[in-house]
Amino acid sequence: MNIQAIKFKPIYKETLWGGSKIPEFKEHLLPTPADNDQPATHIGESWEISGVEGSESVVCEGPYEGLPLHELVDQLRDKLMGKANYERFGNQFPLLIKFIDAHQNLSIQVHPSDEIAHRKGLPCGKTEMWYVMESAPDAMLYSGLKLQLTPATYAQMVESNTICDALAQYSVKEDDVFFLPAGRIHAIGAGTFLAEIQQTSDVTYRIYDYMRRDKNGNFRELHTEQAAECIDYNVQESYRTAYTPQQNQGVGLVSCPHFTTAVYDLTEPMTLDYSELDSFVILMGLKGSASVHDNAGHAFSLRAGETVLIPATTQTLYIEGDIKFLETYI
Repeated sequence: MNIQAIKFKPIYKETLWGGSKIPEFKEHLLPTPADNDQPATHIGESWEISGVEGSESVVCEGPYEGLPLHELVDQLRDKLMGKANYERFGNQFPLLIKFIDAHQNLSIQVHPSDEIAHRKGLPCGKTEMWYVMESAPDAMLYSGLKLQLTPATYAQMVESNTICDALAQYSVKEDDVFFLPAGRIHAIGAGTFLAEIQQTSDVTYRIYDYMRRDKNGNFRELHTEQAAECIDYNVQESYRTAYTPQQNQGVGLVSCPHFTTAVYDLTEPMTLDYSELDSFVILMGLKGSASVHDNAGHAFSLRAGETVLIPATTQTLYIEGDIKFLETYI
């Protein structure tokens, strides 16, 4: 049994800090977002593939059209997920895939590890990565500590609104990559547009929010104590992922227990061989477009702004076109 590639209806998330870049980036794509009446001026995120309860992806076309992600997994099981992944995760799809547009600064935040999350009765923690796309000239972000802190000095800096002084700040440009293991303090800065790959978790501990008020005039809740328990207080020389871009071959970016991600920048046809891989594969279009054929004769397009789930039964993909995309699997 060879299952064809699966596409989902994106879920747009209106946020305090969002802009209009995501709808513009994806406007050439069908289908349209789940809520067609949602304003396009404060869209902070497009959830491309999500198993998060209450924000679950739905198949948008093909034989499984209309099926929520967890039902798709339950129906196809290891044929979709891979044997080891299905044994590990069951019907919970393990990754959450997003595009993020930060028109304003996001809050300073941290996520718990699996161990801490389990102690709190949560299904898992959150490790993630960012791939920066075409962003504003002055785009920036925070990743990791540049000053050695203790839980006590951290709490003091939060109280005095100086916590940003302790963080490593980066000016960013297209193709920059940041790996964010659970425990690393981080924030996406204004003007940054990126793709995010993360564990399926919506647990965030907000540390600092620039004294902003929400639409009701209230300060947003902070989670100072919860965050203190999660923070990795070690200081590193650099938190930017070093790699050398190459054309017409896969370039590895991140490999961790939660996901493995590479980037491809293709100007000539290429065959991707998954015959030895026991996992689904996610392709996330960043630039350009391509036609794709699998070993069973199924064909589909992959374009910038589009995310496609490749079932574990797929052996090979033949990709033809000028396209840049991320490839992720477990």
